[in-house]
Amino acid sequence: MLRRMDAAQALADLTEISSEVTQVVILDRDGTLLATTVADADRAERLAAAITQVLEEAERLARARGLRGLAQLEASTLEGSVFAVRRGGRVIGATTRPDPTVGLVFYDLKHCLGSIEETAPPAEPPAAEKPDASPRRRRKADTSA
Repeated sequence: MLRRMDAAQALADLTEISSEVTQVVILDRDGTLLATTVADADRAERLAAAITQVLEEAERLARARGLRGLAQLEASTLEGSVFAVRRGGRVIGATTRPDPTVGLVFYDLKHCLGSIEETAPPAEPPAAEKPDASPRRRRKADTSA
């Protein structure tokens, strides 16, 4: 079972274990940037927008061909690769150096997304037990025992 954590910690763990990723962005369900390795905010937003645009175009092409929803994507160039993984509505996008170990990068990205803590509403305290308002029921239970 995965240990749940916030996006920044999950990203820090990813960059510690994956030497092949160079830049990473994690986007929430609504496209909000949750965490990134890109120090410059404008560059981080451009990378997030580019990842989103590539995923949307790939999804459009998949639907046009009658294929199921897109879960992951890898595009290679001579300078490196771009990866994107969609899971539970969130997206993680990463760039790598040339010739990455594709399966390992996908595994690391999926693990990172899976380890991000889901924000759940606080649990309500248990309701106080109310005594049975019906004296007949109590008597019935008492007499049948």
